[in-house]
Amino acid sequence: MSKLLESYAAGRWYTAPDEGTPLLSAVDGSEVARISATGLDLVEMVTYAREVGRPALAKLTFHERAAALKALALTLMAGKDEFYALSTSTGATKRDSGVDIDGGFGTLLSYASKARRELPNDTVYLDGAFEQLGKKGTFLGQHVYTSRRGVAVQINAFNFPVWGFLEKLAPAFIAGVPSIVKPASQSAYLTELVFRRIIESGLLPEGSVQLLSGSARGLLDHLGGQDSVAFTGSADTAATLRAHPNVVGDGVHFNAEADSLNASILGSDVEPGSEEFDLYVKQLVTEMTVKAGQKCTAIRRAFVPSALMDDVIAAAEARLSRVVVGAPDAEGVTMGALASLEQRDEVLKSLRGLTKSAQIVVGDPENFDVVGADKATGAFLPPILLRSDDKDATEPHDIEAFGPVSTVIGYDSTDEVIELAARGKGSLVASLVTRDSALARDIVLGLAPFHGRVLVLNRDDAKESTGHGSPLPVLVHGGPGRAGGGEELGGIRGILHHMQRTAVQATPDILTAVGNKWVTGSQRNDDGIHPFRKNLAQLRIGDTIVGGPRQVTLADIDHFAEFTGDTFYAHTDPEAAAANPLFGGIVAHGYLVVSLAAGLFVEPNPGPVLANFGVDNLRFLTPVKADDSLTVTLTAKLITPRSSADYGEVRWDAVVVNQDGDPVATYDVLTLVAKGENA
Repeated sequence: MSKLLESYAAGRWYTAPDEGTPLLSAVDGSEVARISATGLDLVEMVTYAREVGRPALAKLTFHERAAALKALALTLMAGKDEFYALSTSTGATKRDSGVDIDGGFGTLLSYASKARRELPNDTVYLDGAFEQLGKKGTFLGQHVYTSRRGVAVQINAFNFPVWGFLEKLAPAFIAGVPSIVKPASQSAYLTELVFRRIIESGLLPEGSVQLLSGSARGLLDHLGGQDSVAFTGSADTAATLRAHPNVVGDGVHFNAEADSLNASILGSDVEPGSEEFDLYVKQLVTEMTVKAGQKCTAIRRAFVPSALMDDVIAAAEARLSRVVVGAPDAEGVTMGALASLEQRDEVLKSLRGLTKSAQIVVGDPENFDVVGADKATGAFLPPILLRSDDKDATEPHDIEAFGPVSTVIGYDSTDEVIELAARGKGSLVASLVTRDSALARDIVLGLAPFHGRVLVLNRDDAKESTGHGSPLPVLVHGGPGRAGGGEELGGIRGILHHMQRTAVQATPDILTAVGNKWVTGSQRNDDGIHPFRKNLAQLRIGDTIVGGPRQVTLADIDHFAEFTGDTFYAHTDPEAAAANPLFGGIVAHGYLVVSLAAGLFVEPNPGPVLANFGVDNLRFLTPVKADDSLTVTLTAKLITPRSSADYGEVRWDAVVVNQDGDPVATYDVLTLVAKGENA
């Protein structure tokens, strides 16, 4: 008997007491492993996540969690050969395995990088600027995100046993929420192997990740309003889970990503033989054959101008004729097997439904060659392309064959193809191949309400494009309606999905303390030591320097204009400047004001401040005229140590006022500052 897969629960590996259910190779039907969760204590798993995993994650900042994910990704990537070897049993070719395995590790790295660049080195995330709620500025509001005190349950599909769980795990981990990973049984042996290496690495805090190998029946019964469920799979199963009493009544956060009838549109401006025509056909064939078409983002409906249907089918047939079906590790094979014989039978059942209104024009599900394997015992199918000439047919827009199957459908106008695409009732992705910008706008805006992602492809972006079927960590992966109505990935959005947004109303001092970011109106600290003489360990939020006053003369304005070449009339032509209703005379350049302000607050000697690397949110509020006097107040606003460097970032609040106290410029100064001890 083959190995019985284990669950990792409550800090230990758990083996079920029964023999489990056999998991068969997609290639030859041999037994790869067995799976069972009989006797597994689900309540203990949920409790362990909340009481052990969550506190451990709470001790880490966003940056520290990101560093752990990066280290994990690099560790897993170094040992990926064993994952590739086992992946062949799922029917995956080397190319398919790369999409799943390398794609999963790449997603970890992407989230780690995104978090370090866009999140603070803290456990609280501030959502936008504060709101002034009172006239005098003593009562403010600020939206903050904090980690929920629950567990993220992740129920994954069979087609991506590695990427599928890592793309859910990464944002939850950085958000500070522990995960329970539930892989689909058919390919769980690959998930379990990767998960085993994760635990062996010791890089993630205990309790932050657990694995449930087998049935998750009853798990949702133990979840509540602080918990979440992320599901990938069929729309029917998603509907069942969404109706669970704890989702409906107790507010369990539920996110579904379901299979959908994704569309690809050939623009009416494209002609046969053009680069765009070739790109369209190549992309169609790629999406039919990668992972044997078992991708929730694969092209199911290929919309082409009616006059080009024959051309597209002929070109696709020429490419599909070169596809070699067989054992993933056999010489020359370019498309492997479906995940199981049951999955193959499901595709054939769907195909029978599609042929009620469409005809097969490429591929024969009964008569095809298989290299290096027996098609009687392996879950093989050839690529199958259908043609539908009945625009009133419902089957192409209702039935999804989750395999190497696509249907070519003709259209005669822009409005018609938008309406046809919408018949899919909501999809994860659509693509459009065109170079016509006006046409692209019309179709993109028409598709957008029904799709989570829209790719516009042509010769100009083809070399860099990741393709129709590739969800990216920085972009939303999800879609409305039939596609589940949920969102995954999306960069920082995916992290915030696991956090609670709360409006905090308080004084400026309280908001500064809560968010670790200085808020206008908060106390400033001027201890007589120039803040630029303090290293990161010595510097405190609120440390302030006031410089000035400095009178701006007409000679200063003239010199700046001549020196920089900025001779805009408001700075050089008294008559024209006087006629400008905003100025009423010669005014100083905005950048002259900023330059003079720098001269008022900079400490010139070598010290902890290493560099100025930018200015954010610069606004010029009141014109500065000759003989006005400027005073600048610079306050340490946000301090962010970099874990991988001996310096950190400091954001300074700069306010420049004139002799009447009117603000003339506000902005943030960004500097790099040496850490010093304990920073």
